[in-house]
Formats: sequence, structure tokens, C-alpha cells
Amino acid sequence: MVATDAPKLGIIAGAGILPRRIADRCLARGRDFLLLLLDGHADPALQSGLAFQTVRLGAVGEIFDRLRKAGCREVVFAGKVERPSWRALRPDWRAAKFMAEFALKADKGDDALMTAIVAACEAEGFVVRAPSEVLDEDRLAPGPLGRLSPTVEQSADIALGAKVARTLGRLDIGHAAVVQDGLVLGVEAVEGTDALIERSGKLRRDGAGPVLVKVSKPQQESRADPPTIGPATIACAAAAGFSGIAIGADSTLVIDLEATVAAADKAGLFLVAIETGE
Repeated sequence: MVATDAPKLGIIAGAGILPRRIADRCLARGRDFLLLLLDGHADPALQSGLAFQTVRLGAVGEIFDRLRKAGCREVVFAGKVERPSWRALRPDWRAAKFMAEFALKADKGDDALMTAIVAACEAEGFVVRAPSEVLDEDRLAPGPLGRLSPTVEQSADIALGAKVARTLGRLDIGHAAVVQDGLVLGVEAVEGTDALIERSGKLRRDGAGPVLVKVSKPQQESRADPPTIGPATIACAAAAGFSGIAIGADSTLVIDLEATVAAADKAGLFLVAIETGE
């Protein structure tokens, strides 16, 4: 264990393995943290062996109170959170105030929402960190990450997919597109990347499989909901008959890079980091 003088971190956890990765990194570095699982979103089974608390997404005042009581000065948002309906949210007064203010904004997409959430946390006195900051991940170098590289034809699909995904991102809709032989088979919306892969796989043509391209939105709030892939993404793409995945070198977070690259190599998928022109 490496001792650290970093301030106590509040981990607000949604779905997936990212919250666990961040907690494990804190443990390895001797950093104190409070793990708050959002009820109905985070999977407690993934946090086996860790101390955690569970809190409702709509209990914003309680979340802030718990962070302060625990002595947290910094906060990180980790994991996917599906936007709930107002009825399912059951907001406390602090959440109701936030949502009323957000409802007045012209842009109500996911990135606009996450930007507003980050601003609300900062207004409460917390410093919000990006997951990549806490994990201390290096920026990916453009190029193949594993042993396989895309063909000339697949590189053209990647270029088209990046253009489509960036256009999609400007509208604050999603991060990803699927392309095969110059045809856009699908784009990501509220369903998420795994569902996009599964849906697009059913539309695949003969020949080399489709390509997933996942990049950040031009206006991305990097401290919340960054584009993310991991071993599970590789498994999903392999099962759907994809030929490879391209990700933004500057912004896409790879959960467990070594395991993700190994999974891609084993599945016969290329995994490449690309410049997105930002």
C-alpha cells in the first residue's frame, strides 16, 4: 500500500465495474473513501469485500449530508445511471429544486444534465474529479492497442463512424456508431452501447463484421459519464460478430486496459485508438 495525502474521496456509484476499480485504486494507494451505491443502479455484488452505503438517487440532500459527515472533499461519479422518470425518482427537496432549475434550461440532454450535476456539487463545496484522474490513467496513444489492426476498408468505416458519432454527440444523444462496409447500422441513444452492439449485430452483412466507434461528445463533461469500454464490451462485440472497436484516444476510458486488450486479441477483434479532431 502506498500512503497518500489526497483528500477523502466520495465515490457515487452507478452500474458496472468502474466504481469497484476506483475503490481498489484508492485502497492500493492508501486513500480514504466513501462508497455510495445508488439504489437500483449499482450492483452490490460487484463491491464484495468493500464497505459501502446505499442511497436513493433522488435523495440528493442526503447524499450531500453523508459526504460531508464522512469528511469527503472530493467526489467522483462512476458507472452508468439510467435517467429515471420523475415518479421513480421520488425527489427530496434538494433534488426537486435542482430539477426545477434544470427544467428551465433549453438543452436537457444527458451531457447537459451531467454538467448541471457537476455544477451543483461544486456549489456545495465539493471538488469533482473525473474517473481518469482518480485512476491516474495515461492518455492512449493513437494506433492499435492489441495485435490486430483494421484493414483499409475498416479504417474507412472507422472514419465514417467517428464522423457520425461526433455529430450525434453534438446533439447530446450518444457516444457511439456502428458501421459496416460504409453503411451505418446503428447509433447509440438512451439504450447504451451494449444494446447498440446487440441490435446492430442483427443487421450485419456478409463479410468482415461491423465496427463499433465510440468517442466523446464535442461538449463532453469529462468528469461525469465519460465514454467507457471494458472486457464486457469486447465480449458483447465478439458475440455479435463484430470485427473491431475504435475509441477516442483522448477521452474514452478503458476499464482494465490490459484485460480489455487481451480479450480483444483472444476474440480476434482489433482495438484501436483514434484521434477525433478536437
